[in-house]
Amino acid sequence: MSQALIVENLVKSYTAGRAPAVDGLSFAMPMGATYGLLGGNGAGKTTTIAMLLGLLVPSSGRIAALGHDMAKDRFAALARMNFSSPYIALPHRLSVAENLRVYGHLYNVRNAEARIAELARDLQLEDLLDRPAGQLSAGQKTRVALAKALINRPELLLLDEPTASLDPDTGDWVRTWLERYRAQTGCAILLASHNMAEVERLCDHVLMLKQGRVVDEGSPAELVERFGRGDLEEVFLDIARGTRAEAAQ
Repeated sequence: MSQALIVENLVKSYTAGRAPAVDGLSFAMPMGATYGLLGGNGAGKTTTIAMLLGLLVPSSGRIAALGHDMAKDRFAALARMNFSSPYIALPHRLSVAENLRVYGHLYNVRNAEARIAELARDLQLEDLLDRPAGQLSAGQKTRVALAKALINRPELLLLDEPTASLDPDTGDWVRTWLERYRAQTGCAILLASHNMAEVERLCDHVLMLKQGRVVDEGSPAELVERFGRGDLEEVFLDIARGTRAEAAQ
């Protein structure tokens, strides 16, 4: 099975003499898999995603995305990737449709208008297309951010809190849609989320980060069994609070 992502000994230091934000991160994610990137605030998730997208240059280490070395040939990979975060605002004065047209142009999407109409139908955005992005609710912005991330039918999708601010029914609908998209396209998904039930449902494998390092990993079921806990949220709390050793005994 081909690898969507290969990360080798990735390090990012912002200040000399201080602990790195990301410290020796290594993993390989195959095509068709969904991996979870979990950790508390300051664990290194955002820095890791920024390096995977080529927005930050690693201090050392290597990233290969979709067979391309990100240090040498990142644009070939980026054309086949995309990213969603509800915390990154789209231009407020542009309508939803105008924003999606801009990204369709940036990704050189063929028949962009048809693709926008398809996404609007699938993500229930048809009534929002003419509305300025700055006038959307938080939940509406989340769905538009997901549409933007899917405009180019990415083979590698990086998601930061994809169901943030959504009500439970809409959040469940989005998760079902992501599961169907992965099944239909064979894409790989890297998911950063604080919703442990979402991670348990969507992810094949989980990387637990603390202070920039992977402190444990495995499938959600494996982690729950290893720690002797009832669910992944309890495992997360053990790691975040430093009670991992006691929990794993």
